[in-house]
This record gives sequence, structure tokens and C-alpha cells, in this order.
Amino acid sequence: MNFAPGAWKYAIPALLAAPFALLFSATVSLIALAVGAGTLAFFRDPDRTPPPTGVVSPADGTVSVLREEGDRVRLGVFMNVWHVHVVRSPFAASVTDLEHVSGANRPAFSKESDRNERVHVRCETESSNLPDADDGDDSSDDEDPHSRPDEPAFDAEVTLIAGAFARRIFPYVEPGDEMDRGERLGHIAFGSRVDVLFPPGVDLEDISVAKGDSMTAGETVVLESGAPADGEIDLGAGSDVDFGDLEDEGGDESPA
Repeated sequence: MNFAPGAWKYAIPALLAAPFALLFSATVSLIALAVGAGTLAFFRDPDRTPPPTGVVSPADGTVSVLREEGDRVRLGVFMNVWHVHVVRSPFAASVTDLEHVSGANRPAFSKESDRNERVHVRCETESSNLPDADDGDDSSDDEDPHSRPDEPAFDAEVTLIAGAFARRIFPYVEPGDEMDRGERLGHIAFGSRVDVLFPPGVDLEDISVAKGDSMTAGETVVLESGAPADGEIDLGAGSDVDFGDLEDEGGDESPA
């Protein structure tokens, strides 16, 4: 069994204390042993095998957020203390930016968690050639609210969010790294929430999971093959996602 970095730092003191505590109290010794074993269980990091195609879940847990934000779709997976806390990349991508944002430590399942401490992993996927939904329309009202002209380019984002109990976020990647689909990109000690902000062109109806569904990191497909843009878009190693044709909402826009 693999363990996430830092597991032994938390577990060893309790495991070493157990035999010494036995000299004074069997109960205390058992408690120390349970704490050490429980810590290792919390930090377990089992191997995962991504399916041949599709965008995969970034975390073990339950879908708690699924909504549109402008022309983007956000998927959030809530992890409790019993889930595996290692976060995996949903798609093959290049890391362009890593940002730590200080904040509160509210329960990750509450609406207030949108203001929690977090780490944004911004990346460029192979879907960067998706057609611009605003092509032919110069209206500033249609600008992507997530765009940051003065920061490195990105078309997707994975966000690791701290919770009430999970207050330590450990990213494994840095700008310039190349991530494979299903590759480990970090962990959140003792559970919390992980969000994926999909590239423009992915619609809510393209997502193959619903709120309340149970997820397995690196294995559960959240975006099947056959859903935005012109032709096939590669969002993962060996994974061609045919996004089909964008629906014409009656505007004058035409795919690039």
C-alpha cells in the first residue's frame, strides 16, 4: 500500500507511543495504536487505472457541486475523512500556474466553502483549440469571467479546497509540469473538496454524472467520449473526446 507524503510524520509518534503506553494502561496503548493506524488509513494512496477514454474524476467522494459559471461548467467532489485524499488530474495537461489563496476553513460541503483556503492548479489541455463561443461578437458582456489576461494562459483549472478539518493542501506539481490523465497532482490532509473548471465549450448536459453520485479518483468518467466543438478533442492520454457540434443558439457565431 502506498501512502501520501507526510503520512508517517503523523502516524509514527502515535505508533511509537503505543508500546510505552502499554506499561501504564492497555487502553491508552490501544488508543495510540488506533490513532496511528487510522492516520495511515487516512493517507492511503492506492494505485488507480484510468479507463481507456474520457475525463476522470479528480477525487474520491460525492459530487456536491455541478453548475454553469458563464460559459464554463464547474464540477465539485466532496471528500470526507474516510475517502482517499489524493487528488488526480482529470485530463492530460500542462501546468501553467499554481496559486495558493488564503481563506476560511468552513465545512467543504457548505456554500460558505467557496471562501475557503484553496490551491488553484491552472493548466492547458489539448482542448485549447475549442471554438471561441464569442467569435464574431465583440460584446464585453460575453467575456469569460475566469479569464486573466495578465496571467499565464489556461483553459482548465483543478482547485483543491480546504475544509473545517482539512487545513493542509499539498500540491505535487508546479508550473511547467506535464500531467497525464489520472496522475497524482496533490493531496488534502483529512479530506475536503476538489473542483474542476472545464474548458469553454463543455456544456452541463455533456457531464455524465449528477449531484450525489459516488466518485473514484482517476477511474470514474465524468465526461464521456462524444460530447463540445469541431472534431475530436484529446483531453487525456489516449482519450479522444468527440465534442460534436456546438448548438447554434440563434446567434451569428460560427465555430473557428
